[in-house]
Amino acid sequence: MDKIENYLEAIDEKRKEPFRKLYGIVKENMPDGFEEEFLYGMISFVVPLKTYPNGYLNRKDEPIPFISLAAQKNHIALYHMGIMGQDSLLKWFQEEYAKQVPTKLNMGKSCIRMTNVKHIPYELIGELVTKMSLEEWLENYEKYTNQKER
Repeated sequence: MDKIENYLEAIDEKRKEPFRKLYGIVKENMPDGFEEEFLYGMISFVVPLKTYPNGYLNRKDEPIPFISLAAQKNHIALYHMGIMGQDSLLKWFQEEYAKQVPTKLNMGKSCIRMTNVKHIPYELIGELVTKMSLEEWLENYEKYTNQKER
């Protein structure tokens, strides 16, 4: 059994089925070019090193993460790195979330925390995943990392 399957099997029963459903939706809607890996203890969709050999933060052995999923003790987390640097995408997501979900959005810079598995907006997450291509993510990533170097 591989690391991803082991991770999926180890999720507590209360979150296992919703997590698997969310994982399936993310995987199904992932734009072309991203690859699935187990990175930072999470299921991650990354820009592969063959596409971007410089790697994440110039670590030539580490692919650039795009979206990661984690089953935490008290919530399911979806990390969408692209939402952090693109205000229009963030605004769209926040507005759509407020329209579709009865609970308040619990979000950090790139982390969407879903504490109530009954209110996971699967279709909205699927749409969010499709809104940024690999090329757009790399463009945003390079802008973001160049700003931090200044």
